[in-house]
Amino acid sequence: MAKRYWLMKSEPDAYGWDDLVKQGEGTWDGVRNHRAANNLRAMEVGDEAFFYHSNIGLAVVGIMEVSEAGLIDPTDPEGKWAAVKVTPVRKLKRAVTLKQIKADPALADIEIVKQSRLSVAEIRPEEWARIIEMAGG
Repeated sequence: MAKRYWLMKSEPDAYGWDDLVKQGEGTWDGVRNHRAANNLRAMEVGDEAFFYHSNIGLAVVGIMEVSEAGLIDPTDPEGKWAAVKVTPVRKLKRAVTLKQIKADPALADIEIVKQSRLSVAEIRPEEWARIIEMAGG
């Protein structure tokens, strides 16, 4: 199966890119939206995801890789919600802001613009490539 791409949001004052880098591997948990949880369930080891700082910064700041998939969220006492583990790959040369994403016609259909409250979104390969280009490679 082909590698898939994602965008995962976190509030940097709660858990930011630097926290993931410091830990080396983090569990992406606490997601309580059905669409976002289904996206977590669809992830495979080796998929890549943008780390997006929400609320503060509103920008894609790094790339991470799914290191463990198909987990039950450890913060869910009922065991209904999904989680994955991720590892940092690299910080982007330049952060790509939500404002820049919204202004780019090539990204008009990106899921985070169409469903702004979605915390885990799929990114199409051409959208991934465009954001990497905007970040300076």
